[in-house]
Amino acid sequence: MFHRSQRLFLRPAFPEDSAAILAGIGEEAIVRNLARAPWPYTPDDAARFAALPQNTRLPHFLVTLPGAGVIGSAGLGEHQGEGELGYWIARAHWGRGYATEAARGVLAVARMLGHRRVVAGHFADNPASGKVLRKLGFVPTGKPGQRFSTGRGAMVDSVEYALDLEADMDPAPLARAA
Repeated sequence: MFHRSQRLFLRPAFPEDSAAILAGIGEEAIVRNLARAPWPYTPDDAARFAALPQNTRLPHFLVTLPGAGVIGSAGLGEHQGEGELGYWIARAHWGRGYATEAARGVLAVARMLGHRRVVAGHFADNPASGKVLRKLGFVPTGKPGQRFSTGRGAMVDSVEYALDLEADMDPAPLARAA
């Protein structure tokens, strides 16, 4: 599965992408804000990530920028039985709206796949990720959260969000299809 946004191309990872994945994610400032990535992040970790099979219901993508190559990753995973949005962007590309644009692309794919609701979360000490989620329309659930951070090796306070994908859908195409 692939997705094209205004500036980005989201595509599956291939084994030959492992060096680019390592170059983008391989610093503690990025890994510490992810739940599942270990620290230190090694070439073997990047190779395993590049070789992950795709789940047709919960796809994950490399975020690529024409002329720059791989600048991050975004996709759907599962958290407590629900589709969960996750993403990371290489530090050299922070502050340019790429996380928001890539995540918006993943949400478009989620709608196309029939997801009605997507959850997301960020560690409490990473407010920049919360800003991205709010731009996308996610709403804090108000439930206190904690998630295990593999990179930190500990439970970390988190802020949990949800997005109703049906709330902002245009009903006109459905009416026309009926």
